[in-house]
Amino acid sequence: MPEWRRRRRTGGGGMAAMTDLRIRAATPADLDAVLAFWKVAAEGTSISDDRAGVERLVARDPEALILAERGGELAGTVIAGFDGWRCHLYRLAVHPEHRRRGVGGALLAAAEERFVRLGGRRGDAMVLDRNALAHHAWRAAGYAPQPEWSRWVKPLA
Repeated sequence: MPEWRRRRRTGGGGMAAMTDLRIRAATPADLDAVLAFWKVAAEGTSISDDRAGVERLVARDPEALILAERGGELAGTVIAGFDGWRCHLYRLAVHPEHRRRGVGGALLAAAEERFVRLGGRRGDAMVLDRNALAHHAWRAAGYAPQPEWSRWVKPLA
């Protein structure tokens, strides 16, 4: 995944300031920070929210876990999984102090660029029904619920 920086103007009392947002793929050294981050920034928990689960993800697909950093601090994450046929988005999480500042949009743009590069044609997202804040963010990014489909699951562990 190409690393890129996004420069954005932010207002502040009539003064404009430049803020860097760095988007990059996670490395194994990031995993403990990501797991701690999800406890603060993500809605709900996943059966895979443990070191072993995230290590498997990064080992299998080193570009799937995408991080956003601002000022050297983790500001957001998204998992952009591609199985060769479908594009799946998970764990879009933005730290509460960084919300509504373009972090989620930048993460989704990076994920979508990855999917296009890999030949993906349509992205789908896992979004909790009760997470109204996330519904707004996903709709703003052009995603919508697909009412004719339901998610069926069977825990394997």
